[in-house]
Amino acid sequence: MRIAADGTWFYCGSPIGRAPLVQLFASVMRREGDRYVLVTPVEKVGIKVDDAPFLAVEMGVECGADEPRLTFRTNIDDLVTVDSEHPLRFERGASDGLKPYVRVRGDLWALVKRALFYDLVELGGVERAENENWFGVRSCGFFFPMCPASEIEGL
Repeated sequence: MRIAADGTWFYCGSPIGRAPLVQLFASVMRREGDRYVLVTPVEKVGIKVDDAPFLAVEMGVECGADEPRLTFRTNIDDLVTVDSEHPLRFERGASDGLKPYVRVRGDLWALVKRALFYDLVELGGVERAENENWFGVRSCGFFFPMCPASEIEGL
């Protein structure tokens, strides 16, 4: 089995087109070190993941009394609120620039679709973190730094 970078699940080279079947497989997925596995009571099957096992395909923003609250829906219909247990992380891609991810559960992450990344940037601001000014976003009282503010000054 394989999960392509675009979120498509494959079995023996053929895409799995039934969403309930993908959701079932996703519900038994775990990460063990550098390896992804599907765990059932009977067996443990390895699965190749090209980038992240899930995609964040929709974002909601609730403006609370003090802080915004960001929520993502994944391609398997999980709802994830960005907080201390479900943080955002940002990695530099080889040619894609900055790539955002949100933790779904355990050590399983969802790649945030590019269009949603632009929405995150629109919500961003500069704050002091780790003795440096960082550009990032806030959710549920936490600041998630994207990149040093010095990298975007003057843009």
